[in-house]
Amino acid sequence: MSNERTYHAPRGGLPDPKTRAHDRSVFTNSYAVIPRGVMSDIVSSFLPGWVGARAWVLARPLSGFAETFAEYVVELIPGGLSDAPEPDPEAEAVLFILRGRLELNLEEQVYVMDPGGYAYIPPGTSWKVMNRHDDKTNFVWVRKKYQRVDGIEPPEAFVTHDDDVEPIFMHEKVDSKWATQRFVDPGDMAHDMHVNIVTFYPGGNIPFAETHVMEHGLYVLQGRGVYYLNENWVEVEAGDFLWLRAFCPQACYAAGDEPFRYLLYKDVNRHPSLTLP
Repeated sequence: MSNERTYHAPRGGLPDPKTRAHDRSVFTNSYAVIPRGVMSDIVSSFLPGWVGARAWVLARPLSGFAETFAEYVVELIPGGLSDAPEPDPEAEAVLFILRGRLELNLEEQVYVMDPGGYAYIPPGTSWKVMNRHDDKTNFVWVRKKYQRVDGIEPPEAFVTHDDDVEPIFMHEKVDSKWATQRFVDPGDMAHDMHVNIVTFYPGGNIPFAETHVMEHGLYVLQGRGVYYLNENWVEVEAGDFLWLRAFCPQACYAAGDEPFRYLLYKDVNRHPSLTLP
């Protein structure tokens, strides 16, 4: 059994022309599954303000789909950059590095981020990115419009790494196989979204069908698992993306002989709007 951490990044290209068209893709009113094989050249997007870059847009606010966030996997070729990456001054962001090396200029402080690197960027923050590496760099970019609250200041920016955040085991038993790495304090009301890493070691599982108000975006970093989504069990693997609507019943268990790990977005710490989106 391997406990080595790995991070799957899309490679683009096109599927073999003899490959059958039907894959594991699923799109419903309560959840969606975008398998890693879908992330080919022909579905990537180019973004204004970015040079030497392309993105696979995995979620965006859309009727009957994601409501609170957008999520991309961005690829920068060597020398690729953006001096104005975020067009919305009210957007906050999390960046998580999958491969390569990213230079992040955050309010004129420069960070060099390797795979597993994590950055939180508050709304209205000046930031830039560049790939000075000699190979492609891929990272997950989660965007959310920050929900301001009177008397609460937005959070401060920070940069950290997967290795520097201790996992919290969800059961107190010594043999617990379900852990979460929380990059911010769950009780900090300044934060209106959490982007955590969840790990299930072989044999680990969620032992009940979670049903809750939080919307999820889930990018599988490593390993394989089987996810219960509304009424169906779905096999997923590293590089897949899942969207789960608020109140979609969900559970999972790890499969294979390595940890099943994913980057998990959820909206938190705010009253539900009483106006339909």
